[in-house]
Amino acid sequence: MISYETRLGKINLSEAYLSKLIGNEVVSCFGVVGMVPSNSKQKIFSKLSKEEQVDTGIRVIGDSDNLSVELHIIVTYGMNISAIAQSITEKVKYVVKEATGIEVQKVTVKVDGIKE
Repeated sequence: MISYETRLGKINLSEAYLSKLIGNEVVSCFGVVGMVPSNSKQKIFSKLSKEEQVDTGIRVIGDSDNLSVELHIIVTYGMNISAIAQSITEKVKYVVKEATGIEVQKVTVKVDGIKE
């Protein structure tokens, strides 16, 4: 849970909310085929469920002063991985700032696979 004070009161954001917010943006980026489960809980859930969850492959770490995001993605074969990672990084920082007012300090994009 990420909590911070504003002039209107205290705001609490769950990591699940941030993961889903970020996941919706990442899968819409050009060149991203899908997400890869990043922890054992997500791996087990992906085996049991037929549909892919939006927050798969996303880890949100930190608090309102030092927020870091780790992403595990699969990209399209032949695409410029550096350009995809840069696009994802900028998009994640923008969408989190616009939706919550929190600045993301670090975005780590890990390419776990390539698909044709």
